[in-house]
Amino acid sequence: MGIGELLSDSFGYVNEGLIGKWVRWIILIISSIIFPLILGYSLRVMKGTTPAPEPGEYLGMFIDGIKMIIIEIVYMIIPFIIGFGVFFLSGGFGSLAMFGMNVDSPAAYIGMLIATGGISLILFMVVAFIFSLFGIIGMVRFSRTGRMGEAFAFGEIASTIGKIGWIQYIIALILIFIVVFIIYTVIGFIPVIGWLIDLVIAPYTTILLARYYSNLYDLGA
Repeated sequence: MGIGELLSDSFGYVNEGLIGKWVRWIILIISSIIFPLILGYSLRVMKGTTPAPEPGEYLGMFIDGIKMIIIEIVYMIIPFIIGFGVFFLSGGFGSLAMFGMNVDSPAAYIGMLIATGGISLILFMVVAFIFSLFGIIGMVRFSRTGRMGEAFAFGEIASTIGKIGWIQYIIALILIFIVVFIIYTVIGFIPVIGWLIDLVIAPYTTILLARYYSNLYDLGA
C-alpha cells in the first residue's frame, strides 16, 4: 500500500464511520470534550477494527485514554528536559531575570532571551519529532496488545519502522500532518463559528489519524 492509498483508505474509513451516522458523531463530539474518551476511542480504531467501531464501554474508553496521555507525557519528558536544559545552560534564565531589572542595555538581554528561547524551542521540536516517530508506532503497539510497556519497546518499534522504510515513514507522517494542518487552517479563517466547527470536526480528524497510523503500522508488521 502506497502513501496515496494510505490516505485514501483513511478518508474512506472515517467517511464510512461518520457520514450519515449522526448519533455516533454527536457522541464522539461529546467525547472530544471529555478528552480521554476520544483518545480511548482512537485506540480502538488503531486496533485495526473495520468498520469504525461503535463508541461504548465508556469507563474503559476513559481509562485507555488516560493511559495514552501517560504514554505521550513519558515520550515528551526527554525532549522537554533537553529544551529546558539548553535554555538554562545558554543563559536564558539569566536573561529573563535581568529583563525586569534596571540594567544598562536591556535590549541586549532581550535579544539573548529571544535567541536562547528560539534555539531551545527549535531543539525541543526536533527532538520531540524524533521521539514521536517511535511514539506513534508505540501507541499502535499498545492498542494491539493492551500492554503499556509495548509502547516503549524501542527495538521492536525500530524494526517495524525499518520494514516500512524510514524515509517512506517520515514522508507519510509529514503528509498527514500537512493534510490536518490545512483542514484546521481553513477552519481557522471562518469567523465567529470557527471554534464550533473545530469541535464538530475533532472526531473526524481523530479517527483519520488513528486509521492512518494503524495502516502505517501494518505495513511493517
